[in-house]
Order: sequence, then C-alpha cells, then structure tokens
Amino acid sequence: MEFEQVITDLAKRLTDGSFIRATFSQPRTKEEGLLRIKAKPIELKGELFIQFEEQFERVLKHHNISEDGLELFLTNALMRFRQVQAEFTDETVQVQLSKKFKISWKSSAAASSKVPDLSHNRKKNYLLEDGRPYPFLIRLGVQTADGQVKKQKHDKFRQINRFIEFIDDALTHLPTGRPVRILDFGSGKSYLTFALYHYLRIEKGLDIRVTGLDLKKEVIEECREIAKDLGYEQLEFLVGDINDYEGDTAVDMVVTLHACDTATDMALARAVRWGASVILSVPCCQHELFKQLQAPELDVMLQHGLIKERFAALATDSLRAELLTLAGYETQLLEFIDMEHTPKNILIRAYRSDKQVTADAAERYKAFRRLLHARPFLERELKLDILKED
Repeated sequence: MEFEQVITDLAKRLTDGSFIRATFSQPRTKEEGLLRIKAKPIELKGELFIQFEEQFERVLKHHNISEDGLELFLTNALMRFRQVQAEFTDETVQVQLSKKFKISWKSSAAASSKVPDLSHNRKKNYLLEDGRPYPFLIRLGVQTADGQVKKQKHDKFRQINRFIEFIDDALTHLPTGRPVRILDFGSGKSYLTFALYHYLRIEKGLDIRVTGLDLKKEVIEECREIAKDLGYEQLEFLVGDINDYEGDTAVDMVVTLHACDTATDMALARAVRWGASVILSVPCCQHELFKQLQAPELDVMLQHGLIKERFAALATDSLRAELLTLAGYETQLLEFIDMEHTPKNILIRAYRSDKQVTADAAERYKAFRRLLHARPFLERELKLDILKED
C-alpha cells in the first residue's frame, strides 16, 4: 500500500461514523519531544471534528481538525510516527511504517461492540454530577435547590469540575497517615476553594486543613460566613498578601488561581520553599517579561503589540515550568478549560519529584532566558544553586 493511499483510507475511516479512537506512537525522532498523539471524534456545534491530542513530556496540545484539513494533518502525523493503532466499531487497524515508509496495514475484527463517543455533544460525566444538589454550589449560586445548574453558571460549573479533575489526579501525590495542609493564594470568591474542600473532605474523607487567602476583606468575610453555614470546620479564610503570609512552615498543596503578574511567582516560590508535594497554578495577567523582552531575532513577531503580549505570556509560563523542574518538580503545562470559556486557560501542574536535575536542563533554561534578555522574578526568588553563574 502506498503512503498516499494510507492517508486517504485513514481520513475516510475517521469520518465515516465508525471511528472510536486512535494512537500514533513510536516517534521517528526524539528531538521534537513529541511522545505520542491520541485522536478521537468530537462534535462541535453540530459538526464532526477529529480531536488530536499531542502529548509531550510536560505539555499537552489539542487540535480540532475538520474533514477538509484531515489529510494534511494525517500526513504530518505519519511523517513523525512509525505506528498507528485505530479502533472502529467493526475492526481494529494497525498501521506500521518502516524507516523508508514501507507500509504494513493489518486489520482484525473488533474485540467488543463499541460506539463512538462524541463527548462534546453528550452529557459529560463530571466528578460533581449535574442534577445532584451540592450544598456549597447551592450556597454559591451555581445550582438551584434541586441541583440544577443555573443557566448563567454552566461555564463556572465546567470550570469547577475541570479543577476537581486535577485535584483527583493529584491524590496519589499527597501524604497519607496525617492531616493534609492546603493553601489557596488569591482565593477570591472561592468557588474552587469550596470545591476542593468538598471533594477532598466530603467525597474522599481526607483529613485536611485548607486556608484561602485574599486581600479583599469583604470577600473574605462572606466566604467565612458560607464556610460556617456549611459546617466546613477545617476551612478558614484570611485577609492577607501572598508575600506576607507566615502562617505555616510546611504545606502539602499550594493552589493559586488568577493571581496577577508576579503574585503567581510569589506563590510558586513560597510553595517550593515549603516543599509542597503538589502545586496547581492558573496565571492571570503577565507584565514582567513583556517589559523586559529584547530579542532582535524575534522582531518579526515582537514588532506587533498583540503578538508580543501573547508571546510574553506563553514564554513566562514556559520559564516558570522550567524553573519548577529545576527546583525538583515534575512539571506540566495543561489546558485548564476550553478557550471558548476563558482565555486564561493554562494550568501549571507540578509534583515534587526525586528526579535528578541535570546541568543540561539548566543550560537549556539559561539559553532561552538569554535569548529573551529576561531575568524572571521567580528565578530571583528561588535562588537555585544549579543556576548560579560560573
């Protein structure tokens, strides 16, 4: 079978209504850092798309490809991988490509009867169920008394559930046999703080103590009243600044959501100094690197204010992720919630790790920082020995 024919056949099978899922594996080169691509059908606004999830070591990237663009994307994917495993309702297909792109196409009957799951068009299986009343969601105005999500709060409900998914993923990284200490810096109206407490304490039965910290006194007072009404005895709210908080010497999980500019970095640095096992951070506005950027090699991009702003935000989070890795964490940049719901959709997830940090990793970080002519606040706060100049 010729390479072009494989592309045509795959594109046809992926869009004929029988496609369930596929995995592209065995990358041809390690230089790009792409480990695998997973694919599945989804439906957006009544139109069929194939969603491709590119999995790097610390980053996930999603692409929703329509039928018109499918052959081009498949061509690019098959140029990068040597194997494709695809499941359909009636068969399982395995495609292997040699170094010289010689094709092997094997087909076998499906092991069991399955149907495509167009999850964007179906009721999502949330960890917090739609239709089930939760006292904290009712009290916060997200649900009605009978458990129905209010029309104007569906985006907030999705955001809360996405956050709970990250909390659930982090359970194996939290200590056992003792109380778990959790801090939420810049908790604001505390939708996610209450959700975290409910899920870990009420649903999972963990012994936890949670503190929400924010500068707005009136917001903190309201949150305190809600926590008292709900009987959340191990949840407290304090008025204060991230940089001035001195209430703990060790913390297990640090959460920071939409803390502006270097306030995110203050929270990350504090989390590292505490030796937190889990860090979850969704940054907000980011100005520090925008002001520092001096990279003539990138002037084709950076001459445009809009592009410079977006690049600075992405570069800032990339630098943060690298610094956390150099500080001994397994770090990923993940999609927090779909861009259609909020542009602030990158979540930094870091788990404390015993993995040895290499000098090469430090040099890679320093090379990128030098390219941008940047000196990140987080780097200055962490004072990592591995980044000391020769």
